[in-house]
Amino acid sequence: MSNSSDDVYQHRQDQIVDFVFNQAVVDVFPDMIRRSVPGYETVIPMTGLIAARHAGAKGVVFDLGCSLGATTQAVLAHNSSPDLRIIGVDNAEAMIDGAQANNQDPRAQFVHSDIQDVDLTGANVVVLNFVLQFVPPDHRKSVLQKIHSGLAKDGLLIVSEKICHASPKMHTLFDETHLAWKKANGYSELEISQKRSALENVMQVDTEATHTQRLHSVGFSSNSQWYRCMNWASFLAWK
Repeated sequence: MSNSSDDVYQHRQDQIVDFVFNQAVVDVFPDMIRRSVPGYETVIPMTGLIAARHAGAKGVVFDLGCSLGATTQAVLAHNSSPDLRIIGVDNAEAMIDGAQANNQDPRAQFVHSDIQDVDLTGANVVVLNFVLQFVPPDHRKSVLQKIHSGLAKDGLLIVSEKICHASPKMHTLFDETHLAWKKANGYSELEISQKRSALENVMQVDTEATHTQRLHSVGFSSNSQWYRCMNWASFLAWK
């Protein structure tokens, strides 16, 4: 896995284009996400552990929007069964190429595809770590409907997202704290500003209430927020 430092927005750009998961991002992605997402180094191992335990010895796990396969690796690390199957899916070809290079375990396979085009029938666990926020808002319900339909009885969905606090005052506090945290991680004002502009049109976040209501509306019997760090959260939803 690449250990390169994130310098994608280090230099002033004449025109800020929408953020994409291209090769430049893939090359620095582990450093980028570690320095950008509070709690990432807790959420990934824990969602891997939760998924591994729920899947059991012969379970099927889908890691949707798998990027370089960090969650897939976490699941594999916590489940030693030779009959476990994990399918990582991502629509960025560079990410899939990197995931395949980083993961040699024969129990895992990686598919270059849009997550809405994958057959999830019989899945015991589906993981969406920091993915739904990049799906157009009017498509999010259909993504969750597809996942619910594909999950086996008692199947589990894990959703991790940046969220918008219902209180504007608290949202501003958390947002400003997040920016200060990124500065403490070595990002400059220029880097923070340019990346925020690049993400403005492609990453749109929902409130916690929107997430939970949408999960309920597509048929999940129950859901619970298990993790929260400022404006970053992770949810469990049972079929």
